[in-house]
Amino acid sequence: MEVALRLVSVFAAMLCLATSVSAEEYPARTIRIIVPVSPGGITDIVARVAAEYITARSGQPVVVENRTGAGGNLGVEAVAKAPPDGYMLTVSATAPIAINPFTSRMSFDPLNDLVPVAPIAEAPQFLVVNAKMPARTLQEFIAYAKENPGKLNYVSLGPGSTVSLAGDRFVRLAGVDMVPVQYRGTTPGITDLLADNVQMISIGIAPVLGFVQQGSLRVLAAGTSRRVPYLPDVPTAAEAGLPGYEMTTWFALFAPAGTPRPVVEKLNGYMRELVADQAAMRRLNDLHIDPMSMNVDDFAAFVKAEAAKWERTVKEAGVKPQ
Repeated sequence: MEVALRLVSVFAAMLCLATSVSAEEYPARTIRIIVPVSPGGITDIVARVAAEYITARSGQPVVVENRTGAGGNLGVEAVAKAPPDGYMLTVSATAPIAINPFTSRMSFDPLNDLVPVAPIAEAPQFLVVNAKMPARTLQEFIAYAKENPGKLNYVSLGPGSTVSLAGDRFVRLAGVDMVPVQYRGTTPGITDLLADNVQMISIGIAPVLGFVQQGSLRVLAAGTSRRVPYLPDVPTAAEAGLPGYEMTTWFALFAPAGTPRPVVEKLNGYMRELVADQAAMRRLNDLHIDPMSMNVDDFAAFVKAEAAKWERTVKEAGVKPQ
């Protein structure tokens, strides 16, 4: 029995050593990053910036592959079911990780089948109205909506989308009666906002910034805890009189559950260096998204808290899994 126990101890030590060595040598071959959305969007650009940085730091090629479908679920599922060796990762936005589990029926659980590696950036939501709107501040808009119950509309992209849930969250917090109008995408929604067929949208700033600068649209508040540097005159929702409205979309790196901790730590280190690299971040700043940096444990806690927040938001909006 004593000999057997010694053999088990030796084997366990050898296994730990092998894991440690493989982690130290990681990466030793090509890494694939699956992006669960189409090329060209913010998630895709963030993933390609991350891929280029990992390649530069590690000396190993990183290939970005777009695998779309089911609101991002298909691409994320492929990574969740991949071998946990650090060679197949995903850069995902908030929805496939922390919203879709509560709005769609999934064959996997992203909150348990993936390990949070590192955040990269976040895009806050902004409350935007047509510039012809008589209300010039958030409080004035809320008062105007209360004076006209059921007569104002806001852009919706269908149950479970960030834009829709953020809009519903605003309506509930502000205590106003507004009608959601569903669109197939942000572009037709913004077109109708410009035409004053809808009166409000909650959205990341990039698609509407040009219209804001032209004076066609007006930003009433940012769904952030602090003002953003590229719109310093725009108050946070709390500053504007609507505390509790903090809505952001984040973009982050995830790996299959069971990926060795040293590999996760190494990837986290790459991403923390990325967001501190001015040249790399200039590309993201051009998209008007803000860098995010956390260690592995803090990010895991953040994702858990985000999932709880969005679960509450989904339930309050009455969205049922489909």
